[in-house]
Amino acid sequence: MATEEKSETLAQTTPAEEAGVAPAVPKSWKYKTFRVGPWTIPCYASPPIQLVIVSFVCFMCPGMYNALTGMGGGGQVDASAANKANVALYSTFAVVGFFAGTFTNRLGIRTTLCFGGLGYSIYVASFLSYNHNKNEGFNIFAGALLGVCAGLLWCAQGAIMMSYPPEESKGKYIGWFWMIFNLGAVIGSLIPLGQNINAVSNTVVNDGTYIGFLVLTIVGAVLAWTLVDAKDVIRHDGSRIILMKNPTWWTEIRGLGEVFMTDPYIVLLFPMFIASNWFYAYHFNGVNLAMFNTRTRALNGVIYYVMQIFGAMSFGYALDRPYIRRTTRARVVWVVLMVLTMVIWGGGYVFQKKYTRDLVTTGADTEDDPTDDYVKLDWTDSGYIGPMFLYLFYGFYDAAWQTTVYWYMGAITNNGRKLANFAGFYKGIQSAGGAIMWRLDDIGTPYMTLFASCWGLLAGSLIIAVPVILLKIKESVAIEEDLMFSDETVQDVIPGASLKEARE
Repeated sequence: MATEEKSETLAQTTPAEEAGVAPAVPKSWKYKTFRVGPWTIPCYASPPIQLVIVSFVCFMCPGMYNALTGMGGGGQVDASAANKANVALYSTFAVVGFFAGTFTNRLGIRTTLCFGGLGYSIYVASFLSYNHNKNEGFNIFAGALLGVCAGLLWCAQGAIMMSYPPEESKGKYIGWFWMIFNLGAVIGSLIPLGQNINAVSNTVVNDGTYIGFLVLTIVGAVLAWTLVDAKDVIRHDGSRIILMKNPTWWTEIRGLGEVFMTDPYIVLLFPMFIASNWFYAYHFNGVNLAMFNTRTRALNGVIYYVMQIFGAMSFGYALDRPYIRRTTRARVVWVVLMVLTMVIWGGGYVFQKKYTRDLVTTGADTEDDPTDDYVKLDWTDSGYIGPMFLYLFYGFYDAAWQTTVYWYMGAITNNGRKLANFAGFYKGIQSAGGAIMWRLDDIGTPYMTLFASCWGLLAGSLIIAVPVILLKIKESVAIEEDLMFSDETVQDVIPGASLKEARE
């Protein structure tokens, strides 16, 4: 990734240094550890601290976007403006995301994340504006711009989350990221819940909600600048991230194509990628917006993202169980996902049979008649508990799916350059799916059709991914295999070690 800082002064002379090999720990404030009682706080440039920082960036940027989108319609009664903005968002996201690994590797983590975060601020501002002038064009522009920004942000985030941790901790890192990130969505959902707690009718969220989201997204974008460069990150064992020492635009563009030559099997995971965002339009508009009033939608958003925290942490830690072979874990989690797909979405089918889009939109709001003949559920209604639990499990399932897909990619390689491209493929392809689904919702596709496409794609993509899970995920990836996709040597990433020692 881009070089943004001068090399550090070395802490002491070691045999490795005398032999011309960089020592494990340079002399700098960012490599100092601290003791707090019985605990040791990792140094600032360690993977755990860097993961926490990027998690809080996503807490305040995508987390606020998720809270807003999770209410359905971007907090509006009519979902049309939000749908059009999301179609624009995911369309540009799909294109930029696919190539985002090139930009991340060339520009560096901090620049990529900060620019990415600013797009969320503009998106939120467009809905604040819409509350007053109904300028749908601004929403669409903001959505398209956010697609560009989000493609870069999520690629950089994915590269950090998958390449920084050691092999035995990737599941936990993914789980911790997803927990902190979704905590942002939980808190973000509490804002409209608190401000609309007495809105038993179906109303637009107030300006205070959008202003709160706007401030937090700006803070998140600025926070990205507190990260260190990937080249400066050192793991607890002294090893470093595998990157390109001298990246250029040409090497990274060429590297994008080389991924398909070295790892052609990655295309078998593409259906899982596209499925990972396919169901959001259905969850947020086809269920939450369609069936619940404003304050209950906000409560549902809190529940949905709280369950994402539980889903990510439980799957993340399970995927790192040291007493179970990694190949076995990869297969067991596939079985668990397939069972959850059948059980949770089977329950969703029973619920979906109870209503249609035509029923929900009968007597829709107009300027002359602000009431809706279809009475939406409130949390005080006797029929609320069942749908609440379904929505709760939808949130758990989302986190389980995302955590597993990231873990699969991280289990294939430890090369930061390659994982940036994998993350770009993942976000680009899933965004293409999101664009399609938001458009299908916008044109009024029946809810049952949207539901069936979600269930079928999720189950089918799991089956298509089987060859990768059985053949490509190994107990460990040899370091010489990881180094083949970079211009680094074993001494660059494991100072003082020979290739023989690295293998051992």
